[in-house]
Amino acid sequence: MNIGIPTEIKRDEQRISLPPAAVSDFVHRGHRVYVQRGAGAGSGFLDSEYASCGATLLATADEIWERADLVIKVKEPLPSEYNFLRPGLILFTYLHLAAEETLTRVLLGNRVTAVAYETVSDARGRLPLLEPMSEVAGRMAAQVISHHLEAPHGGRGVLMGGVPGVAPAHVVILGAGTVGANAAKIALGMGARVSLLDINLERLRHLSEALPGSLTTLYSTRSNIVESLRSADALIGSVLIAGAKAPRLVTRDMLALMPAGSVIVDVAVDQGGCVETTRPTSHSDPTYTIDKVLHYGVANMPGAVPRTSSLALANATLPCALTIADGGLAALAKDSALAAGVNTAAGHCAHPAVAQTFGLDYVEPWRALQFVLSQPQLNPAVSQ
Repeated sequence: MNIGIPTEIKRDEQRISLPPAAVSDFVHRGHRVYVQRGAGAGSGFLDSEYASCGATLLATADEIWERADLVIKVKEPLPSEYNFLRPGLILFTYLHLAAEETLTRVLLGNRVTAVAYETVSDARGRLPLLEPMSEVAGRMAAQVISHHLEAPHGGRGVLMGGVPGVAPAHVVILGAGTVGANAAKIALGMGARVSLLDINLERLRHLSEALPGSLTTLYSTRSNIVESLRSADALIGSVLIAGAKAPRLVTRDMLALMPAGSVIVDVAVDQGGCVETTRPTSHSDPTYTIDKVLHYGVANMPGAVPRTSSLALANATLPCALTIADGGLAALAKDSALAAGVNTAAGHCAHPAVAQTFGLDYVEPWRALQFVLSQPQLNPAVSQ
């Protein structure tokens, strides 16, 4: 199969979907890998490294997309890439379609088989391809709060760990999944006082025993959120409903409860955000202030540490990508974990949350893939 690795064009995005070592695995199995020149530079991977691993370097994105049967990216296609989306193409990347109606309809209209990292799930219901970036984003969230709580960066001038005789920062975290747990771990390590809210009591029990430091776990109700915000120096939004828009747990009127100069980091912004006043920002212009509360809404937080993130992402995605490359859509249809990642195929919406969000008809992934397999023009050739 022909594999395409284009340069990421999202603002301030320096990650690459496959490092050179991963490319060599595809080449060893007989696949052709096309990498756009300079695509790995932001992550510290040189063109010469890709060439030595057997990749073919091409100058433009047009050449990459045109030759590829399977395009492996980090972030969703942007409008300038929509013209590359064609029938028969397999796209493997983070999509977050519930927050991207236009892209959803383009993928459907162009009959692309789009497999989203964030909805691939295993037998235990885990999201193994989302997990590594959630780990990075969670750990970064605590660092971001520490930075922006400093007065020169817009915050109220509070030190995360305090000092003897002065209380530490109070960090409220909504959601105790991978992002929330990692954010709590780093914030507690900095000496902060952390309130962690979730509706999964078993998860809260586990984290209350596993995490050290000044941790309070609370069942997530509106009243508990309101009470926590009254003394919050910072809020981290880390609520996830797989494939769906994030629920709005903090409304604008609730901002008045928070002290002036407090900080919100809404990691759920790529799924619409769990704070009403959240909007996407970029690494080069990450914050804005509403009602005296500083908001950080960078939708690709792991892009700030691209080498770590690219390596961690490839560790998770490589086995899945090789399965698709080796066996094509037939292998994808047989693998229930990968099939759960199929969001669009042959013009059908194959994820229930995306379909519900935009009022589309839902077709089960295996059935949508059968439509593709029955149409040769939509089924790229598989290397034997």
